[in-house]
Parts: sequence; C-alpha cells; structure tokens
Amino acid sequence: MLNKGKHRRPSKAVRIATLAGVAGAAVAVPMMGATSASAASVATWDKVAQCESGGNWSINTGNGYYGGLQFSNSSWAAAGGTQYAARADLATKAQQIAAAEKLLAIQGPGAWSCAGAGNLTAGGPSPDLNTSTKAEVKKAQPAPKHTQPAAPKQEKAQPAPKKAHGHGNYTVKAGDTLAKIAKAHGTTWKTVYAHNKSVIGGNPNLIFPGQQLSI
Repeated sequence: MLNKGKHRRPSKAVRIATLAGVAGAAVAVPMMGATSASAASVATWDKVAQCESGGNWSINTGNGYYGGLQFSNSSWAAAGGTQYAARADLATKAQQIAAAEKLLAIQGPGAWSCAGAGNLTAGGPSPDLNTSTKAEVKKAQPAPKHTQPAAPKQEKAQPAPKKAHGHGNYTVKAGDTLAKIAKAHGTTWKTVYAHNKSVIGGNPNLIFPGQQLSI
C-alpha cells in the first residue's frame, strides 16, 4: 500500500500560509521561506518515489494522488506543476522532480512521509534537469560513402599454344585418329605417335586437322 506523503496532509505543528488562486481554492503550505536553497539529487528523489509509489512515475490509482512522488492536485498546483501538465502523473519524471524541488523549498522534507527512505534533506545542490517535453532531435549524419572495391586487374590473356604442324607426308583431316591413320598405312598408332611426338605433344588422342605427320 502506497505511503501518503505529508505534502497532502500538512502538519498542524507548523505555521501555514495561504496561497490563493489555485483552481479557485486555497492551498495551505508551511511558511518555510521559498527563497532558501532547498534541493536534492535525482537519486534521492528516486528513493523517495520508490517508497511513495514503487518508483512508478506515471501512476494513477484513482485515490487522488498522482505520479512518482504522489502529488495531490492542490500540492501539484502550488508547486507550479500545472505549467507542465494538469496532473503529476501526466508530467515527465524531470518535471515532477522540478515541482518537487519547489515544494521542498516551500514545505521542507516533511512534506513527504517517505523523506526518511531517501534521506531527503533541504539545502543540497540543485539537480540538473531537462523539463522540456520536446525530444532532442539529433542532426542526421550523412550516410558514409561506400567505397567501391577496386576492380581486380585483368590478366592479359595468354595466347593459345601454337600447334605444331610438322613436315610429314600425311595431313591430318577432320575425324582422323592415330589408330585410323596407322591402319590406313599398315602400321600401329604407337609407331605413328613415336615418329610424330614433337608434333602431337603429350596426348596421342589429341591431333588437329592440318598437322603434317610422318608415316
């Protein structure tokens, strides 16, 4: 069950001043001297909010208390919160803390029953808050230029090896094989190959039309 901060129920033991003009109603706050330095760190307010609302800065349970620090509408208005939003739960965390800083300066840490949970005291340095509702828009950075990889150097085409034609007495024709040529001349392909190895090369099965073979 959420604790009910004292800023909703001012103590009778302190003197109070009446702030008029808040939604047509008077708001009672203690006379603490609003000009005195009263501030707490964001971490301290986080601890107070954890105790007050479970750390839910947007909470609205319908019980009349709103936001992480459980402001009533009257205390929210008295602390200047309505410049940010109609209710505390509709404001940002930074805006709620900014309003809480003002309430702390007016009413002191006793305004929150959970002040002890966060060691909330007056007189600390003011937290660095950005209460603007506009999200900071970063300038769009130009997309990095994609460098094209250098095209691989094309190697010069090597000329096809020249086919030896020889100086024999038989000209190879299309469809010829060594075996066919040897048979036509009454010899063996091995003999023809042996005599023409310098022309044919290392593969006896590969001969070309136009080659001159010695038979």
